[in-house]
Amino acid sequence: MEPLLGSCSLEALRRRKSWKWTAYGADVLPAWVAEMDFDIAEPIKAAVRQALEIGDCGYPGRAGFGEAYAAFAQQRFGWAPDPARVFAIPDVMTGVAEVIQATTSPGAGIVINPPVYPPFFFRIELAGRHIVEAPLARAADGRYDLDLGVLDAALATDRVEAYLLCSPHNPTGRVWSPAQLLAVGDLCQARGVALLVDEIHAPLALPGAEHIPFLSLDHDLTDRVLTFTSASKAWNIPGLKCGLAIAGSERLDAVLSERWEALLAGHLGVLGSIAAFGESLPWLDAVVDQLSKNRFLLSDLLARALPEVGYRPPEASFLAWLDCRRLALGDDPSVAFLDRGRVALSPGPDFGGQGRGFVRLNMGTSPALLEEIVRRMAAAIGR
Repeated sequence: MEPLLGSCSLEALRRRKSWKWTAYGADVLPAWVAEMDFDIAEPIKAAVRQALEIGDCGYPGRAGFGEAYAAFAQQRFGWAPDPARVFAIPDVMTGVAEVIQATTSPGAGIVINPPVYPPFFFRIELAGRHIVEAPLARAADGRYDLDLGVLDAALATDRVEAYLLCSPHNPTGRVWSPAQLLAVGDLCQARGVALLVDEIHAPLALPGAEHIPFLSLDHDLTDRVLTFTSASKAWNIPGLKCGLAIAGSERLDAVLSERWEALLAGHLGVLGSIAAFGESLPWLDAVVDQLSKNRFLLSDLLARALPEVGYRPPEASFLAWLDCRRLALGDDPSVAFLDRGRVALSPGPDFGGQGRGFVRLNMGTSPALLEEIVRRMAAAIGR
């Protein structure tokens, strides 16, 4: 494995105090929450250390933050947003919830595409809005796609005021094409619906896929679009508490500016994010390379040990969406894998009704631990 990423030894990982490594006993191998096992990029460590050494733990500033992200986006995506429209926020879902409350009516409908990231469900409900589902279409080979007919019908539902799009998609790993994104823009424009785009996994588009930021497109809807992203997933720093929101218009700038206190990011997170976007690209390249290898290794491991499990390698991120229905382990196979195999996976039903019989596996680890994860899964069914 790439030296930049560390060894991912189980002994070292069990010294961590994060939720991933403390939620279960020491006999359980965690492969659930979206936190990778790799070491942190040295420039991020240095930025945080320097702040601690000089007592720089106050409220966050914005100096250099928008510029760092704009330079990164230009290099990676060929698109440079106006740095003045890049706002630091605590995390993506807090930003989404605040914007929903600020720009939609109480009780309004918000469209989502299940199976999808579980907080989409409960954070929308906590914000006092209701969910309108436009499920993804799933082909016989396990490939998921946006169903534009289903989406249009959902957007036309009474009281729908916004669409929350996951791009790249969690948990399926799909990267949407420019044609699909433009079609989404057309539908939202026709229905008078605002678009919120969660692009948190964008830096982790894997070889063969190209992430297209929605705001990079030439579309009339962009003045009603807010994009949310973060360094937290790609550089493995969710605990530093910093995401970013990018406004598509001056009106949406004001929405974010007016809520500055509710959207205060962690100062160390801001500093760490600047170091990630500006100085930690070799580390990101190493991660993308390792994840690409892992997604195909997982194919081989499953084919040998659990050929009944349906799996399509993701186009982005470190999350694998596994169809375990042929194993006859019920609606939530993660229970059997935990109880009998001592491996913790994310329950499929948490991602919506379309996740019954599925699990999500975190493959952001070493090849050796990925092999152990699959070995334990196989052991759970007596293999």
